[in-house]
Amino acid sequence: MKEALKEAHKAFDKDEVPVGVVVVASKRVIARAHNLTEVLNDVTAHAEMQAITSAADFIGGKYLKGCTVYVTLEPCVMCAGALFWSQADAVVFGASDEKRGFSTVGNLLHPKTKVKNGVMADDCADLLKLFFQKKRK
Repeated sequence: MKEALKEAHKAFDKDEVPVGVVVVASKRVIARAHNLTEVLNDVTAHAEMQAITSAADFIGGKYLKGCTVYVTLEPCVMCAGALFWSQADAVVFGASDEKRGFSTVGNLLHPKTKVKNGVMADDCADLLKLFFQKKRK
């Protein structure tokens, strides 16, 4: 999660909502990403979407079997759908998203995907809070 948080800081520095992701396979980071919706002017350029694409390219296939996805914020419904199709073994997230997180509508991930939440949740949430405090000034 520390590596995903580094990616979130990159997003913060670009004035993007600070969400970061890393994908790990065989104890090795195979993909890193952060939000790029503002930079790319693309509402689908969430960190998870970028990381799934990068990891699939690294693997040479569309399924992320054997991979764990670490993300600093609970994935939204769109990203949960993409994670469903990617069939990642596990999704680990930091801060919960009570407004837009996938768990607000039920588990949208693949039935075999394990989920763990709350990992470094305070660190992840603090960065998000700081970002939105700066926006509201």
